[in-house]
Amino acid sequence: MTIPLTSSLVAQTVAIDDPRQLLPFADQTSPLLWVRKGYGLVGLGEALRLEFSGPDRFTRAAAAWRDVCAAAVVTDEVRRPGTGLVAFGTFAFDDESSATSVLIVPRTIIGRYPDASFITRVSLGDGAEDVDPATTAYGPEYRIQLTPGVQSREGYLDSAERAIARIQAGGLSKVVLARDLAGHLPAEADRRRVLHDLALGYPDCWTYAVDGFIGSSPETLVRVDRGAVSARVLAGTISRGPDAESDHDQAVALMTSAKDQGEHQFAVQSVLTALQAHSPQLRRSEVPFTLKLPNLWHLATDIDGRLSDGSSSLDLMDGLHPTAAVAGTPTRDAVALIRELEPFDRGRYAGPVGWVDASGDGEWAVALRCAQIAPDGDITAYAGCGIVADSDAATELVETKMKFRPIVEAFG
Repeated sequence: MTIPLTSSLVAQTVAIDDPRQLLPFADQTSPLLWVRKGYGLVGLGEALRLEFSGPDRFTRAAAAWRDVCAAAVVTDEVRRPGTGLVAFGTFAFDDESSATSVLIVPRTIIGRYPDASFITRVSLGDGAEDVDPATTAYGPEYRIQLTPGVQSREGYLDSAERAIARIQAGGLSKVVLARDLAGHLPAEADRRRVLHDLALGYPDCWTYAVDGFIGSSPETLVRVDRGAVSARVLAGTISRGPDAESDHDQAVALMTSAKDQGEHQFAVQSVLTALQAHSPQLRRSEVPFTLKLPNLWHLATDIDGRLSDGSSSLDLMDGLHPTAAVAGTPTRDAVALIRELEPFDRGRYAGPVGWVDASGDGEWAVALRCAQIAPDGDITAYAGCGIVADSDAATELVETKMKFRPIVEAFG
């Protein structure tokens, strides 16, 4: 449902006993979810839906959300980020994308943190009665095979080789190229099963579901918490080793790779540049560290600071997106090359996904390890990797296969 911005929402948050699990509360066909290590938020129903598109989608979303929150009546007994009025959101990657960017305020939100649990109910003044949320059992198991979509393996190799040649000729330093996989979900399939497998297999990632867009991302685009701002930059990847010794060797190889270190620094600098206007005294990891996931190693850098201008998490995304980690360097040239070499619309892949509350606090991840499920059940999954001057096209193709693994295994 969409209501005019002049309509006032009424939100009330109260503490509850620990529900222990959030996902069983979610809707089977249209889940709203944001969890990591079992903690986070689950939404039920839809009190308000705001839609945006085009190059000004972030600024219009931030302005619209401020208007909604200014008109809302909020009673919050818990008073922490994620309580009170909250919207789940997912945004398209490209300014020219046909995919809709959305903010969704659920009717009911259940939150779980290590030291507190709560429920928020949002009313519209429409006379609808609140329904007590209840867990439901997962539907029957199913297995879906994902196969190459618009971009074939051979097509990806050709695009990667063309990108390498373009970079070597000068003009840009890095571009991130993606490919797609496709499948179909039966109408009766319980989508929570995929989310359950992602959350269980990748507990250190943000597992999310917003408007049919699902995934599990290790990369925090931005987090705002009472004036503190933080981000985790990931760029540079290598597969895990089959045993402890080879796994250690893989991590060392990643740390000492000039290619991966160079790619990583492009990504770190793009985030620092975007945040410095809002937080002049930023701190960062002295050197990148290796982040271990079940299927691969990433080079990672943490950045944090204090906001000096009262920006909300939505305000920050206009400058942060897209980072060099998902687009390239320089950004404008890289995005132009992506449009030229990728034979599909990325949709929400590599765009921001997360939530924002009435104070502007929020958590947003870069939408990776993801798939969009259309209303008719069609599935499109995405994975990409950064290409620089000394990249090898065949190696980059293998890296996309590694990055597809979480979503392929969750469906299959």
